[in-house]
Amino acid sequence: MKNRQIVFTKVNTAELLPCEMPVIGDHDVLVRIEVSTISSGTERANITGEVNIDVNSRSAVPMFPRYGGYSSAGVVLQVGKKVENLHEGDRVALSWSRHCRYIGIKASNVYKIEDSRITFQEAALTHIAIFPLAAIRKCRLEIGEPAMVMGLGILGMIAVKELRAAGACPIIAADTVEEKRKAALMHGADYAFDPMDESFPKKVIEASCGGIKVAIEATGLGTALNTALDCMARFGRVALLGCTRNSDFTVDYYRKVHGPGISLIGAHSFARPEHESSPGMWTQRDDAMTVLRLAAAGRLNLLDLIEETHKPKEAPEVYKRLVESKAFPVTQFDWSGME
Repeated sequence: MKNRQIVFTKVNTAELLPCEMPVIGDHDVLVRIEVSTISSGTERANITGEVNIDVNSRSAVPMFPRYGGYSSAGVVLQVGKKVENLHEGDRVALSWSRHCRYIGIKASNVYKIEDSRITFQEAALTHIAIFPLAAIRKCRLEIGEPAMVMGLGILGMIAVKELRAAGACPIIAADTVEEKRKAALMHGADYAFDPMDESFPKKVIEASCGGIKVAIEATGLGTALNTALDCMARFGRVALLGCTRNSDFTVDYYRKVHGPGISLIGAHSFARPEHESSPGMWTQRDDAMTVLRLAAAGRLNLLDLIEETHKPKEAPEVYKRLVESKAFPVTQFDWSGME
């Protein structure tokens, strides 16, 4: 067997390169990846040389090589000696994987796909889908509360779907791109507005009958957070789902946060418990299994989000578009047949 992986070798450059076959430890599994999903925001930041990637990093210099593909699905080929709940031949979804054909990965980041109706394509969105799910949980959304999603990339679109499943009403979607607003309405939003419109806060407050209780900020832009705060009801909660890596912006905290009692909630993917779920704070595994159960029950359709599928050899052209495009489609790599 020959292994291949997509590597960001330097700024704005992606290559499909040969790599070693992984050797697994006692707590690991070897997986043949069938489908991997591009997480456009994170992978754009990686390939363009953004230095503020890791929340714990203080580096001011972009370091390469870098890798993407943390959300994928495939088949277990081998299990470590101390792995109990996974077996050879299991179809699985993966967290913190890479764009590659074969990967050795900790069993704790692998989830068995119990329902045969779930395709690899849908399962390969599982890890990305747990990010907005965790944000919604942290905001303690209650049935019937008005909610808003700022930014309709892959995270924002999934947030719209999950808010629908969670009982938010109405759901307001916001993006500057008209095509994305139209898509959000198809995926479950009740309203879709352009946040650059001067009357945007007024439209949102009217549509929500007084203001938003739960906002999922998925752009990572300071201006979007500022705009979202203009739309909030008293005691509203704003989840900072988008990675706001640039701190060069100003918020009137006294009038927009302190006075109305707004909660700003950190929703980074690592900001969750490791071992035991509690109300509002679920583990990665519990959220991943929730996504798979909702998908199997037909309550969360992720499959209709996928817009493009490419072979890994097309990676250089795909990532060139990612770097240059502000409206990159939801895209996956199909690794099947690559040996």
